[in-house]
Amino acid sequence: MTVTQQLTGITVIDFTQVYMGPSCTQLLGDYGADVIKIERPGAGDTTRTTIPDPAGLDNPIFLSVNRNKRSVALDLRTPEGRAVVEDLVRGADVVVSNFRAGVMERLGLGYDAVRRLNPRAVWASGTGFGPEGPYAHKGGQDAVAQAYSGVMWRRNSEEDPLTLYPTTICDYITGQHLLQGILLALLQRERTGEGQRVDVSMYDSMLHLQMQEACQQLMRGTEINWAAMPLTGVFATTDGAVCVVGGFTRNPLRALSLALGLDEDLSARGDLATLAQQFAARPRLQQIFAERLATESTAHWIERLEQQDILCAPVHSLRQALDDEQTAVNNMIVEMDHPTAGRVRALNAPIRLSAAGPTVRHVPPRLGEHGAEVLTALGYTPADIDLLREKGVLA
Repeated sequence: MTVTQQLTGITVIDFTQVYMGPSCTQLLGDYGADVIKIERPGAGDTTRTTIPDPAGLDNPIFLSVNRNKRSVALDLRTPEGRAVVEDLVRGADVVVSNFRAGVMERLGLGYDAVRRLNPRAVWASGTGFGPEGPYAHKGGQDAVAQAYSGVMWRRNSEEDPLTLYPTTICDYITGQHLLQGILLALLQRERTGEGQRVDVSMYDSMLHLQMQEACQQLMRGTEINWAAMPLTGVFATTDGAVCVVGGFTRNPLRALSLALGLDEDLSARGDLATLAQQFAARPRLQQIFAERLATESTAHWIERLEQQDILCAPVHSLRQALDDEQTAVNNMIVEMDHPTAGRVRALNAPIRLSAAGPTVRHVPPRLGEHGAEVLTALGYTPADIDLLREKGVLA
């Protein structure tokens, strides 16, 4: 028996680009939505040209977050282009963008305009800082959001240099919040028949990431730094590194003493008996752990630490993680045959559902690949489509 996917029948008009928005709309597509990606003629999504690659416009960065979408390359600066978009919006369930605040309004596609065309449509926007406020005009970018939100300031210790988090964590988390907002709005529409506006921002998402730390700061005026716990750290071994989490057991310092084969149970010492004392002695404890762990291999220490029920892990590179058996068991890599890029290997959706999980129905589209197909479904004739192409409206 064929099981219908959760979002089959939902049409998404997708104006997003780069990572935040496309990561959201790809998941909508993975679970059945018809995602129609509107791109700029000649250039397309910014990620088609951001990183030089032999595949050109169909490079791995673009391919990573644009499967299960159909591409229409349309010049929105022209009246004809806007008319096509309005025709699409009239039949859409979701209109989603991640431009700076005000850009969709200037294109004539703000919430009020879309609502007039289609009161059932969910209008969703991801921005850097929200539609209002002193930073609303600023561009949203991952590193900028890290800096403004306090995430960049927080590090293992004040002695560590300020630095960028190397993965675009702000884009990804905000994209997930955008997805959640769209799904909530679609759920409510089932009850009311009306669409609504959804707004998320990178700034809010990164503040929300720090819920525990923020509440501690707001209520007690003190800092919580989970990376600076006295019995937790990342330590070099003879052939790599191991991450050790000294917590979640009755007496983690005793367990560490046993696992590391120390001459004494450090928890029995009067100056290390309490967590407060261990915090005060953190530099000394970290030095003891580092010196001991540097004497043997990662595998040796993983075995010893797990015997004492201490949470730990080898520090893998991304290549090692992708090659890990657990990645294969979890079906986290999908493969697709692309007409120009060849064999595409990318990460699968991480949400497992017992009925109708994610599927690959469309490989990531070539720029403008589906323009004629989409417009034909709207009722445009071949002559209409040819004329739009002659005028440069449709590529």
